[in-house]
Amino acid sequence: MLHYALVFLIIALVAGFLGFTGVYAAAAGIAKILFFVFLVLFVISLVTGRRAVS
Repeated sequence: MLHYALVFLIIALVAGFLGFTGVYAAAAGIAKILFFVFLVLFVISLVTGRRAVS
């Protein structure tokens, strides 16, 4: 998931550099959404994955 967020971030930066404003806005929006989804899933996995079984 983080990989997709980084890919869309790079696409957004390249499109912004080249001046394609519509593509930049769409790619930046997708990258932002994927980043926050990854962040939430990462926190959930940290909380649930580190419990010791006794």
